[in-house]
Amino acid sequence: MTDMKKFKKTLTYAIILGIIGGGIVYILYWNGSRNAVTDIREPVQTETSGKIYLNVNDFDITVDRLYEYDIEALVVSTHDYKGNSVGTALSPKDLALAWGTVAEHNKDVDFHWKQSNRWYYWRVDTPQELGVAGGELRIIRQSSNNHIIPANEEIRQKVSYIRRGDHVRLQGYLVNVNGRKADGSTFRWYSSTTRTDTGDGSCEVFYVTSVEWI
Repeated sequence: MTDMKKFKKTLTYAIILGIIGGGIVYILYWNGSRNAVTDIREPVQTETSGKIYLNVNDFDITVDRLYEYDIEALVVSTHDYKGNSVGTALSPKDLALAWGTVAEHNKDVDFHWKQSNRWYYWRVDTPQELGVAGGELRIIRQSSNNHIIPANEEIRQKVSYIRRGDHVRLQGYLVNVNGRKADGSTFRWYSSTTRTDTGDGSCEVFYVTSVEWI
């Protein structure tokens, strides 16, 4: 093999390894990492009112502001939604957030956080881990799944950068969303307004006006 052929072969291997390595780094970066943060306060919500009018995918949307909402939290999971649905256009990303004892013990306890189909799930492996986290009721009260509706393109861009393991502060409104098309099709999302509920309807529908990394 000539020196030139050896060089070309070595260069090809280097390029392939570089592509593979870059892909691995990219995946690891966007997957984020498991993290723990102490002394995160409870979310603050203050009753309010008002409406925001949008047109999304030919739906005339009314966003009813229920509460001003201010949450500092550890991001324990994220899920991006793709497609052409009105829900995806409104809210391209869900964030599973934790605070208090749950955020503090997120590295001691493997909660196996998971998100899909606009739900979030968690489980622990042993009763001992459940005890460390403060019990099932504590986990329910100190974590939530949030359908994030960015207020504008700048907020949408910032939300797209949020990863698992980030410590963030988000501000905006808990909202109800009602939409209707000319053909009679409807769309409805109603926000939870308490941290103690579970099951269908327990997610926060969160119209976000401010994103801050801490």
